[in-house]
Amino acid sequence: MGRAWRALRALRLRLLGPEKELVGTDQFGNKYYRVPQHQTGAGQIKPERRFVEAVNRQAYQYEMGDFPTEWEAWIRKKRKDPPTIEEILKNEMYRQEMKQKVKDVYEKDKLLQIKEYKEGLVAEPVHAQVKGHASAPYYGKKEPSQDPASTSGSFQPGSWMPPGSDSSKKNQL
Repeated sequence: MGRAWRALRALRLRLLGPEKELVGTDQFGNKYYRVPQHQTGAGQIKPERRFVEAVNRQAYQYEMGDFPTEWEAWIRKKRKDPPTIEEILKNEMYRQEMKQKVKDVYEKDKLLQIKEYKEGLVAEPVHAQVKGHASAPYYGKKEPSQDPASTSGSFQPGSWMPPGSDSSKKNQL
């Protein structure tokens, strides 16, 4: 029976390749596998392959953080050995601590800014209001003017002076 079993296994390896090997599971339920390096029936050497069977099989269901970074690094062959549960938990605690420290520093900085504003050490930021665009015909006005927009058909050089200019007052006298 052992000989026949080995022959069947060798035939299966030649036709289908080696079996996938379960390496681990993460806290979300994703399963990580590897297929070791092997030689095909034609003599071609196939490199080791790593992949994941995700809990959410649909691509649109993926979100950032569905795969722990340690497992992602293993799949992309950035690390040789798969991560341990202890390592993942330690790194997750570190990330949480860093988030809290960033939040604390942000709050301290905000309080320091308020104190500096009150003491007059720093000028408060100016909040500008945009009233319109310079290319708009009624920039800065609440409604458009009734003045003609163009005088291209009736314009004569020297016939118009800007309102309020000295030369326009002289011509009126």
